[in-house]
Amino acid sequence: MKDIQLRGIGMTSERTRGRLIQRLRDMGIKDEQVLAAMLNTPRHLFVDEALASRAYEDTALPIGQGQTISQPYIVGRMTELLLQGEALYSVLEVGTGCGYQTAILAGLVDRVYTVERLDQLLHQATQRFRKLGLRNIRAQHSDGGWGWEAHAPYDGIIVTAAPAEIPAPLLQQLAPGARLVIPVGSGRQQKLSVITRTEEGFEQVDHETVSFVPLVGGRG
Repeated sequence: MKDIQLRGIGMTSERTRGRLIQRLRDMGIKDEQVLAAMLNTPRHLFVDEALASRAYEDTALPIGQGQTISQPYIVGRMTELLLQGEALYSVLEVGTGCGYQTAILAGLVDRVYTVERLDQLLHQATQRFRKLGLRNIRAQHSDGGWGWEAHAPYDGIIVTAAPAEIPAPLLQQLAPGARLVIPVGSGRQQKLSVITRTEEGFEQVDHETVSFVPLVGGRG
C-alpha cells in the first residue's frame, strides 16, 4: 500500500508526472538533474488528498494557513538558478511550507537546512520527510528572516516567500561565491532575484516577475 501511495495511480501516476516534466522542459527548464529530482518526488503527497488529482498540474495549490505549494515551473526555475550546474553541499531554505521544495533540494545537495514560522506546517512537512526516507534534512521552527546562523555559511539560500526588502542576515549567511535566490517586492511588483556574494560585496540580477505570499516575521 505504501509503495502504491508513493508511485501514485491515475492522475498521480509516474506517467502523469512524466507529462509535467516534459512540459517544464518545453517551458525552458534545462537542468536534467533538477527535472529528474522533480520526476522522482511525489508531489501528490505534499497536498491535501482532495487535491491529489491536481498535483501534477503546473499550478500553485493551497496547503492551508494562507500558504501555497509553489507552481512546479517556479520550483524548477528557482532550483536551477540556485544550482547553476554546480554541486552544492549545504543549502538553507527559508519557508518549508509543505516541504515539496525541500524534498527536491534533498535529492540534489548533500544537506538541506530549512526554517518555517508556522509550526503546524513544519510538523506536517517533517512527517512527509520521514515517510519518504529523506535523512539529509534538518528543520527548525523559526522566523525565516533570521536565517539559521548556527549552520552558516551556506553554499546557497533559497527563499519561498517574498520580502519587501532582502533580509540582511540571509546575505551575511552566504559563503563567498554563494547565491541567494529570492522573490523580492510586494503585490504584483515581485521580481525573482539572484544575489551572489563576491569579494567586493553582492551582485544582484533580477529575472522574471513572480507572485509569492509575503515573507512574514515571527513564529506561528
